[in-house]
Amino acid sequence: MENTQNSYLTSFFKLESAGGIILMFSALLAIILANSPLQSYYDLFLDTPVEVRIGHLEIAKPLLLWINDGLMAVFFFLVGLELKRELIEGELADKKNIILPGVGAIGGMAVPALFYLYFNRDNPEAMQGWAIPAATDIAFALGVLSLLGSRVPVSLKIFLSSLAIFDDIGAIVIIAAFYTANISTAALLIAGLCIPVLLFFNKRNYASPTPYLLVGLIMWTAMLKSGVHATLAGVVLAMFIPIKSASKTHHSPLKELEHDLHPVVAFFVLPVFAFANAGISFAGVGTEQLLHSVPLGIMVGLFVGKQLGVFSLCWLAIRLNWCDLPKGMNWASLYGTAALCGIGFTMSLFIGSLAFQETGIDQIFDERLGIILGSVLSGVVGYFVLRYSLEPKPDKN
Repeated sequence: MENTQNSYLTSFFKLESAGGIILMFSALLAIILANSPLQSYYDLFLDTPVEVRIGHLEIAKPLLLWINDGLMAVFFFLVGLELKRELIEGELADKKNIILPGVGAIGGMAVPALFYLYFNRDNPEAMQGWAIPAATDIAFALGVLSLLGSRVPVSLKIFLSSLAIFDDIGAIVIIAAFYTANISTAALLIAGLCIPVLLFFNKRNYASPTPYLLVGLIMWTAMLKSGVHATLAGVVLAMFIPIKSASKTHHSPLKELEHDLHPVVAFFVLPVFAFANAGISFAGVGTEQLLHSVPLGIMVGLFVGKQLGVFSLCWLAIRLNWCDLPKGMNWASLYGTAALCGIGFTMSLFIGSLAFQETGIDQIFDERLGIILGSVLSGVVGYFVLRYSLEPKPDKN
């Protein structure tokens, strides 16, 4: 059983690492296109109108918003599945394993947000971007870890993944509470009526994912029309997928869905999102744009605030004997891991699109500049700190 769990963890982290590397290339390709003669075609591609109509029901959005509202709902669905599994029978089922990553996540969200608010305290419109540097991109972070090979202990990967899960929970709460448009009561009521239907399926222990996904699609559409961000439908849906099956012919419906969705999200959803959102043009970017309070606040929040918040609160929790330093880690590797948490790429871009791009605010800055610079700096520092703090494993030969 233990070998099976180790094999599962190994394949899981290999998948996430590979996805992170593809994510990097997708972002790099977008930046190259946005700074080449093909920029107009890149912009035209993202602005392509896509319309779905069934009777009087119409959803008409540019392709970029279909990616951000639709594909990212699949990502959040996977996050919800992982969260439920971890809380029921995974690493987070043991309360002792919750304290350190939970405390680290709190520091990693609060301190970067405070840095951002400090830099933008005199700009009321920019203040709504406070949550942008509070996010951690687990795929990117594990992609950087993969460059260190076998010297990275499993305990470090588990700690980073657990912290990222708590970080995702925080992002979900923030999106639900702070980034919603005008609420449509009728649409929200329809979304709410989907919940007892999903609960009925769960209580009857339906093993097939089809009825859940059909109701989830209705809930996503209703939430899209309600003003509450549609991606949250993915998280709600995940909570009703049963982790155990009453049928002997089915394994865990939740684990099967999670297994099937991992490659889809890692190798399609997140790379497509990165390609669509990372295409920042550096034409005309100078000191004024770089030092604008929004990108500067994001960059400092991710690079300084993340490592400071994660490391300091983890250090405090360990010193107060609330928990122990994970086996195989030392203070230097904990600091390197905290630095990696400053890679906020995917989730930061997503929250940035909610805060500024989808609200129609006309600003003289590009928040993506701060996200990219802060994430790159965090990744580089985290990599080199871990490279010199982790002992290479001896050659068995």
